[in-house]
Amino acid sequence: MKAIKVDLAERSYPVLVGENCLGEVERYLPSSAKRVAIVTQEQIGIDLQIEKNHKVFTIGTGETSKSIDSVIALCRSWVDWGLTRSDIVIGLGGGMVTDIAAFAASIYHRGLEVINVPTTLLGMVDAAIGGKTGANLPEGKNLIGTFWQPKAVICDVDTLQTLPEREWKCGYGEVAKYHFLGADDMRGFSLIDTVMECVKVKTRIVAEDEREAGTRAILNYGHTLAHAIELENGFALAHGEAVAVGIRYAAQVAFHMGRIGEERVAYHEEILNHYGLQMKLGERIDPQRALLLFSRDKKSKPGLFTFVLDGDLGVEPVSFYDGNILVKALEVVQ
Repeated sequence: MKAIKVDLAERSYPVLVGENCLGEVERYLPSSAKRVAIVTQEQIGIDLQIEKNHKVFTIGTGETSKSIDSVIALCRSWVDWGLTRSDIVIGLGGGMVTDIAAFAASIYHRGLEVINVPTTLLGMVDAAIGGKTGANLPEGKNLIGTFWQPKAVICDVDTLQTLPEREWKCGYGEVAKYHFLGADDMRGFSLIDTVMECVKVKTRIVAEDEREAGTRAILNYGHTLAHAIELENGFALAHGEAVAVGIRYAAQVAFHMGRIGEERVAYHEEILNHYGLQMKLGERIDPQRALLLFSRDKKSKPGLFTFVLDGDLGVEPVSFYDGNILVKALEVVQ
Protein backbone atom coordinates (compact mmCIF):
# COMPACT_ATOMS: atom_id res chain seq x y z
CA MET A 1 0.00 0.00 0.00
CA LYS A 2 1.20 3.51 -0.81
CA ALA A 3 0.12 6.80 0.73
CA ILE A 4 0.25 10.46 -0.14
CA LYS A 5 -0.95 13.46 1.87
CA VAL A 6 -3.24 16.19 0.63
CA ASP A 7 -1.48 19.08 2.39
CA LEU A 8 -4.16 21.52 3.58
CA ALA A 9 -2.87 22.48 7.03
CA GLU A 10 -5.47 21.43 9.63
CA ARG A 11 -7.63 19.90 6.88
CA SER A 12 -4.84 17.65 5.56
CA TYR A 13 -5.67 14.00 4.97
CA PRO A 14 -4.13 10.84 3.50
CA VAL A 15 -4.92 9.12 0.23
CA LEU A 16 -4.11 5.41 0.45
CA VAL A 17 -3.64 3.32 -2.70
CA GLY A 18 -3.08 -0.40 -2.70
CA GLU A 19 -4.47 -3.92 -2.73
CA ASN A 20 -6.72 -5.40 -0.04
CA CYS A 21 -6.80 -2.18 1.95
CA LEU A 22 -10.53 -1.70 2.65
CA GLY A 23 -9.78 -2.65 6.23
CA GLU A 24 -7.91 0.64 6.62
CA VAL A 25 -11.26 2.46 6.76
CA GLU A 26 -11.69 1.44 10.41
CA ARG A 27 -8.51 3.33 11.35
CA TYR A 28 -10.02 6.65 10.33
CA LEU A 29 -13.34 6.40 12.13
CA PRO A 30 -13.33 8.97 14.96
CA SER A 31 -13.74 7.60 18.47
CA SER A 32 -16.61 10.04 18.99
CA ALA A 33 -18.69 8.48 16.21
CA LYS A 34 -21.47 6.19 17.41
CA ARG A 35 -22.98 5.66 13.96
CA VAL A 36 -21.48 5.25 10.49
CA ALA A 37 -23.68 6.01 7.47
CA ILE A 38 -22.44 4.15 4.36
CA VAL A 39 -23.71 5.68 1.13
CA THR A 40 -23.47 3.40 -1.89
CA GLN A 41 -25.40 1.89 -4.79
CA GLU A 42 -26.93 -1.58 -4.95
CA GLN A 43 -24.72 -2.77 -7.81
CA ILE A 44 -21.48 -1.89 -5.97
CA GLY A 45 -21.77 -5.06 -3.92
CA ILE A 46 -19.01 -4.30 -1.42
CA ASP A 47 -19.55 -4.98 2.28
CA LEU A 48 -17.33 -2.90 4.54
CA GLN A 49 -16.36 -4.68 7.73
CA ILE A 50 -17.01 -2.08 10.43
CA GLU A 51 -17.49 -2.82 14.12
CA LYS A 52 -19.28 0.44 14.92
CA ASN A 53 -23.03 0.68 14.51
CA HIS A 54 -23.52 1.28 10.80
CA LYS A 55 -26.26 1.37 8.19
CA VAL A 56 -26.19 1.30 4.40
CA PHE A 57 -28.04 3.97 2.42
CA THR A 58 -28.39 3.42 -1.32
CA ILE A 59 -28.86 6.02 -4.03
CA GLY A 60 -29.97 5.56 -7.62
CA THR A 61 -27.76 5.01 -10.63
CA GLY A 62 -27.10 7.33 -13.55
CA GLU A 63 -26.48 11.05 -13.69
CA THR A 64 -30.17 11.79 -13.16
CA SER A 65 -29.71 10.54 -9.60
CA LYS A 66 -26.93 13.07 -9.04
CA SER A 67 -29.53 15.56 -7.91
CA ILE A 68 -30.58 17.69 -4.98
CA ASP A 69 -33.48 15.27 -4.51
CA SER A 70 -30.97 12.49 -3.75
CA VAL A 71 -29.19 14.75 -1.26
CA ILE A 72 -32.45 15.64 0.50
CA ALA A 73 -33.54 12.00 0.61
CA LEU A 74 -30.22 11.02 2.24
CA CYS A 75 -30.45 13.76 4.84
CA ARG A 76 -34.02 12.84 5.75
CA SER A 77 -33.04 9.18 6.09
CA TRP A 78 -30.19 10.19 8.37
CA VAL A 79 -32.58 12.17 10.56
CA ASP A 80 -34.84 9.13 10.86
CA TRP A 81 -31.86 6.97 11.85
CA GLY A 82 -30.61 9.48 14.41
CA LEU A 83 -27.30 10.41 12.77
CA THR A 84 -25.66 13.19 14.78
CA ARG A 85 -22.96 15.76 14.20
CA SER A 86 -20.37 13.58 15.94
CA ASP A 87 -20.99 10.66 13.56
CA ILE A 88 -19.45 10.03 10.14
CA VAL A 89 -20.43 9.29 6.54
CA ILE A 90 -18.62 6.94 4.14
CA GLY A 91 -19.05 7.34 0.39
CA LEU A 92 -18.53 3.89 -1.16
CA GLY A 93 -18.72 3.83 -4.95
CA GLY A 94 -17.92 5.82 -8.04
CA GLY A 95 -17.57 9.55 -8.45
CA MET A 96 -21.30 10.17 -8.36
CA VAL A 97 -21.60 8.37 -5.02
CA THR A 98 -18.71 10.18 -3.34
CA ASP A 99 -19.92 13.54 -4.73
CA ILE A 100 -23.45 13.08 -3.40
CA ALA A 101 -22.42 11.47 -0.10
CA ALA A 102 -19.91 14.22 0.66
CA PHE A 103 -22.33 16.98 -0.43
CA ALA A 104 -25.01 15.63 1.90
CA ALA A 105 -22.46 15.24 4.71
CA SER A 106 -21.25 18.81 4.23
CA ILE A 107 -24.70 20.31 4.79
CA TYR A 108 -26.25 17.85 7.28
CA HIS A 109 -26.10 19.45 10.73
CA ARG A 110 -23.79 21.98 9.03
CA GLY A 111 -21.12 19.39 8.44
CA LEU A 112 -20.25 15.76 9.21
CA GLU A 113 -16.91 14.12 8.59
CA VAL A 114 -16.72 11.93 5.53
CA ILE A 115 -14.41 9.17 4.24
CA ASN A 116 -14.31 8.49 0.51
CA VAL A 117 -13.86 4.91 -0.67
CA PRO A 118 -13.85 5.10 -4.49
CA THR A 119 -14.53 1.87 -6.35
CA THR A 120 -13.95 3.12 -9.91
CA LEU A 121 -10.76 4.20 -11.62
CA LEU A 122 -12.27 7.62 -12.29
CA GLY A 123 -13.06 8.02 -8.61
CA MET A 124 -9.58 6.99 -7.52
CA VAL A 125 -7.65 9.28 -9.83
CA ASP A 126 -9.97 12.27 -9.64
CA ALA A 127 -13.48 12.50 -8.24
CA ALA A 128 -12.91 11.31 -4.66
CA ILE A 129 -9.93 13.58 -4.03
CA GLY A 130 -9.85 17.32 -3.48
CA GLY A 131 -13.04 18.07 -1.57
CA LYS A 132 -15.31 19.18 -4.41
CA THR A 133 -18.84 17.89 -3.94
CA GLY A 134 -21.83 18.53 -6.12
CA ALA A 135 -25.14 17.75 -7.73
CA ASN A 136 -26.53 18.54 -11.16
CA LEU A 137 -29.29 20.89 -12.20
CA PRO A 138 -31.22 20.59 -15.47
CA GLU A 139 -29.26 23.65 -16.60
CA GLY A 140 -25.82 22.17 -16.02
CA LYS A 141 -23.50 19.70 -14.30
CA ASN A 142 -22.35 20.24 -10.72
CA LEU A 143 -23.92 23.69 -10.50
CA ILE A 144 -24.65 23.24 -6.80
CA GLY A 145 -22.18 21.89 -4.30
CA THR A 146 -19.60 22.63 -1.64
CA PHE A 147 -15.92 22.30 -0.88
CA TRP A 148 -15.74 19.68 1.87
CA GLN A 149 -12.49 17.82 2.40
CA PRO A 150 -12.72 14.17 3.46
CA LYS A 151 -11.01 12.72 6.50
CA ALA A 152 -9.32 10.10 4.29
CA VAL A 153 -9.54 8.52 0.85
CA ILE A 154 -9.05 4.75 0.60
CA CYS A 155 -8.34 3.43 -2.91
CA ASP A 156 -8.37 -0.38 -2.98
CA VAL A 157 -7.57 -1.40 -6.55
CA ASP A 158 -9.00 -4.87 -5.86
CA THR A 159 -12.44 -3.26 -6.06
CA LEU A 160 -11.79 -2.58 -9.76
CA GLN A 161 -11.66 -6.28 -10.68
CA THR A 162 -15.33 -6.42 -11.70
CA LEU A 163 -15.37 -2.98 -13.34
CA PRO A 164 -17.08 -3.05 -16.77
CA GLU A 165 -14.93 -2.09 -19.74
CA ARG A 166 -16.81 1.16 -20.20
CA GLU A 167 -16.00 2.21 -16.64
CA TRP A 168 -12.32 1.53 -17.30
CA LYS A 169 -12.54 3.83 -20.33
CA CYS A 170 -14.18 6.49 -18.16
CA GLY A 171 -11.27 6.31 -15.74
CA TYR A 172 -8.70 6.43 -18.48
CA GLY A 173 -10.34 9.57 -19.84
CA GLU A 174 -9.28 11.28 -16.60
CA VAL A 175 -5.89 9.53 -16.57
CA ALA A 176 -5.22 10.90 -20.07
CA LYS A 177 -5.91 14.40 -18.75
CA TYR A 178 -3.05 14.17 -16.27
CA HIS A 179 -0.56 13.60 -19.09
CA PHE A 180 -1.05 17.30 -19.89
CA LEU A 181 -1.01 18.56 -16.30
CA GLY A 182 2.54 17.65 -15.40
CA ALA A 183 2.34 13.91 -14.73
CA ASP A 184 5.10 11.56 -15.81
CA ASP A 185 4.39 9.50 -18.92
CA MET A 186 2.27 6.73 -17.41
CA ARG A 187 2.25 4.46 -20.43
CA GLY A 188 3.72 1.22 -19.10
CA PHE A 189 2.99 2.01 -15.42
CA SER A 190 1.32 -0.56 -13.19
CA LEU A 191 -2.24 0.20 -12.11
CA ILE A 192 -1.21 1.24 -8.60
CA ASP A 193 1.56 3.48 -9.93
CA THR A 194 -0.83 5.04 -12.46
CA VAL A 195 -3.30 5.88 -9.72
CA MET A 196 -0.52 7.22 -7.50
CA GLU A 197 0.90 9.41 -10.26
CA CYS A 198 -2.51 10.98 -10.93
CA VAL A 199 -3.11 11.44 -7.21
CA LYS A 200 0.31 13.07 -6.83
CA VAL A 201 -0.51 15.67 -9.47
CA LYS A 202 -3.99 16.34 -8.15
CA THR A 203 -2.92 16.68 -4.52
CA ARG A 204 -0.25 19.19 -5.53
CA ILE A 205 -2.77 21.29 -7.44
CA VAL A 206 -5.38 21.11 -4.66
CA ALA A 207 -2.80 22.11 -2.04
CA GLU A 208 -1.96 25.20 -4.11
CA ASP A 209 -5.57 26.20 -4.75
CA GLU A 210 -8.12 24.43 -2.58
CA ARG A 211 -11.18 26.41 -3.69
CA GLU A 212 -10.46 26.79 -7.39
CA ALA A 213 -9.61 30.47 -7.28
CA GLY A 214 -6.94 30.01 -9.93
CA THR A 215 -4.59 27.08 -10.60
CA ARG A 216 -7.07 24.33 -9.74
CA ALA A 217 -9.17 25.19 -12.79
CA ILE A 218 -6.66 23.27 -14.92
CA LEU A 219 -8.14 20.06 -13.50
CA ASN A 220 -11.11 20.86 -15.76
CA TYR A 221 -9.03 20.23 -18.88
CA GLY A 222 -11.40 18.72 -21.44
CA HIS A 223 -14.42 19.23 -19.19
CA THR A 224 -16.11 22.25 -20.77
CA LEU A 225 -17.21 20.39 -23.88
CA ALA A 226 -17.63 17.23 -21.81
CA HIS A 227 -20.21 18.79 -19.50
CA ALA A 228 -22.04 20.35 -22.43
CA ILE A 229 -22.38 17.13 -24.39
CA GLU A 230 -23.31 15.12 -21.32
CA LEU A 231 -26.30 17.40 -20.85
CA GLU A 232 -27.13 17.70 -24.52
CA ASN A 233 -27.26 13.99 -25.30
CA GLY A 234 -28.82 12.88 -22.03
CA PHE A 235 -25.57 11.39 -20.73
CA ALA A 236 -25.35 8.88 -23.60
CA LEU A 237 -21.61 9.43 -23.22
CA ALA A 238 -20.33 8.69 -19.73
CA HIS A 239 -18.20 11.33 -18.03
CA GLY A 240 -14.75 9.95 -18.82
CA GLU A 241 -15.76 9.27 -22.41
CA ALA A 242 -16.96 12.84 -22.76
CA VAL A 243 -13.75 14.16 -21.18
CA ALA A 244 -11.68 12.29 -23.78
CA VAL A 245 -13.58 13.99 -26.60
CA GLY A 246 -13.29 17.26 -24.69
CA ILE A 247 -9.51 16.91 -24.48
CA ARG A 248 -9.28 16.42 -28.24
CA TYR A 249 -11.59 19.43 -28.71
CA ALA A 250 -9.56 21.62 -26.35
CA ALA A 251 -6.42 20.79 -28.33
CA GLN A 252 -8.16 21.88 -31.52
CA VAL A 253 -9.34 25.14 -29.93
CA ALA A 254 -5.78 25.84 -28.77
CA PHE A 255 -4.50 25.06 -32.28
CA HIS A 256 -6.95 27.51 -33.90
CA MET A 257 -5.87 30.16 -31.40
CA GLY A 258 -2.20 29.61 -32.28
CA ARG A 259 -1.34 28.37 -28.81
CA ILE A 260 -0.05 24.97 -29.97
CA GLY A 261 1.10 23.45 -33.26
CA GLU A 262 0.19 20.33 -35.19
CA GLU A 263 2.79 18.24 -33.38
CA ARG A 264 1.22 18.95 -30.01
CA VAL A 265 -2.24 18.22 -31.39
CA ALA A 266 -0.90 14.88 -32.64
CA TYR A 267 0.47 14.13 -29.15
CA HIS A 268 -3.02 14.61 -27.71
CA GLU A 269 -4.34 12.06 -30.20
CA GLU A 270 -1.47 9.70 -29.38
CA ILE A 271 -2.29 9.71 -25.66
CA LEU A 272 -6.01 9.25 -26.24
CA ASN A 273 -5.35 6.41 -28.67
CA HIS A 274 -3.04 4.71 -26.16
CA TYR A 275 -5.93 4.41 -23.71
CA GLY A 276 -8.35 3.31 -26.43
CA LEU A 277 -10.48 6.43 -26.08
CA GLN A 278 -12.85 7.80 -28.67
CA MET A 279 -12.25 11.28 -30.02
CA LYS A 280 -15.58 12.04 -31.70
CA LEU A 281 -19.03 12.73 -30.32
CA GLY A 282 -20.84 10.04 -32.25
CA GLU A 283 -23.70 12.46 -32.92
CA ARG A 284 -23.81 16.12 -33.85
CA ILE A 285 -24.39 18.96 -31.46
CA ASP A 286 -25.86 22.22 -32.72
CA PRO A 287 -23.06 24.84 -32.64
CA GLN A 288 -25.25 27.60 -31.23
CA ARG A 289 -26.57 25.29 -28.55
CA ALA A 290 -22.97 24.37 -27.71
CA LEU A 291 -22.04 28.05 -27.34
CA LEU A 292 -24.98 28.58 -24.98
CA LEU A 293 -23.89 25.64 -22.82
CA PHE A 294 -20.27 26.85 -22.86
CA SER A 295 -21.43 30.26 -21.61
CA ARG A 296 -23.10 28.59 -18.62
CA ASP A 297 -19.92 26.79 -17.59
CA LYS A 298 -18.81 27.64 -14.06
CA LYS A 299 -15.49 29.01 -15.34
CA SER A 300 -17.03 31.44 -17.83
CA LYS A 301 -17.27 35.18 -17.22
CA PRO A 302 -19.97 37.60 -18.46
CA GLY A 303 -19.59 38.03 -22.21
CA LEU A 304 -16.61 35.68 -22.35
CA PHE A 305 -16.01 31.98 -22.84
CA THR A 306 -13.43 30.38 -20.55
CA PHE A 307 -11.67 27.16 -21.57
CA VAL A 308 -8.71 25.38 -20.07
CA LEU A 309 -6.24 25.25 -22.96
CA ASP A 310 -2.75 23.95 -23.67
CA GLY A 311 0.03 26.35 -24.63
CA ASP A 312 3.74 27.15 -24.36
CA LEU A 313 3.37 27.66 -20.61
CA GLY A 314 1.33 24.51 -20.16
CA VAL A 315 -2.37 24.11 -19.52
CA GLU A 316 -4.13 27.22 -18.17
CA PRO A 317 -7.57 28.90 -18.14
CA VAL A 318 -8.07 31.25 -21.10
CA SER A 319 -10.97 33.69 -21.49
CA PHE A 320 -12.01 35.02 -24.90
CA TYR A 321 -15.10 36.30 -26.70
CA ASP A 322 -14.77 34.81 -30.20
CA GLY A 323 -17.25 31.94 -30.44
CA ASN A 324 -16.31 31.35 -34.07
CA ILE A 325 -13.14 29.59 -32.91
CA LEU A 326 -15.22 27.22 -30.82
CA VAL A 327 -17.62 26.51 -33.66
CA LYS A 328 -14.76 25.83 -36.10
CA ALA A 329 -13.06 23.47 -33.64
CA LEU A 330 -16.29 21.48 -33.27
CA GLU A 331 -15.92 20.24 -36.86
CA VAL A 332 -13.06 17.97 -35.79
CA VAL A 333 -15.02 16.12 -33.13
CA GLN A 334 -18.47 16.00 -34.78
